[in-house]
Amino acid sequence: MLSLTRKMTKTGTRLRALATFAAAASLTLALSGCTKLETDSPSSVRNAAGTQARAASLGTVDCAHTKCIALTFDAGPSENSARLLDILKEKQVPATFFLLGRRHIDTYPELVRRMANEGHEVASHTWTHKILTDADPDRIREELERPNKEIERLTGKRPTLMRPPQGRTDDTVHDICRELGLAEVLWSVTAKDYKTNDSDLITERVLDQSSRDGIILLHDIYDGTVPAVPGIIDALKKRGYVFVTVPQLLAPGKAEPGKVYR
Repeated sequence: MLSLTRKMTKTGTRLRALATFAAAASLTLALSGCTKLETDSPSSVRNAAGTQARAASLGTVDCAHTKCIALTFDAGPSENSARLLDILKEKQVPATFFLLGRRHIDTYPELVRRMANEGHEVASHTWTHKILTDADPDRIREELERPNKEIERLTGKRPTLMRPPQGRTDDTVHDICRELGLAEVLWSVTAKDYKTNDSDLITERVLDQSSRDGIILLHDIYDGTVPAVPGIIDALKKRGYVFVTVPQLLAPGKAEPGKVYR
């Protein structure tokens, strides 16, 4: 009887392992739209631009020789965004904001203007957070065009970057982004702040995953996130990081419409 119990335990363990593997594989396929998701790294974009472009078009930071990292925020603006902007201004840190349209851009237009006026990169996270791989082409265009038009109306600058909800994208999304002049930006660091309001845990997760050329994903819509930002900034600065926007991270190269960056 003991032998049978051991066999059943081993079988259950193997089944759980297989289930875990299958779930991971399923998630990978879902994120890539059932095709292999090809992404470009910041360093590859910089290298492709070449030394001549670097000399001609560098901004204030050369991320080829500086330990750069990009702080990005999804799904705002929100009631927490003004405090976040105060922190970024105090710390002299630029960020990239991937903004939602409905109940965000249309509710806090003054914060969209402030983001642009204070030197942050303002980009799109769709109008309703629709999963684009579940939408037909017309709906994808609407989800991307509507926030673009509103952001351009408010800031005078049309977005060139977008982040697909949940990072889910596929060839159809790539093609429409190319048509609309948008590059897709994913991330390399996530605190999963949508699962916790523990600011210390959010800080710990970001610091554990951060490395050179990293793109940090946070959400200023959640209560635990903005209080974590000062500690994240201070700790990464102590490690020698310089904060830049996503376009600065790629410079002197530029994000190309229809391509995906991580």
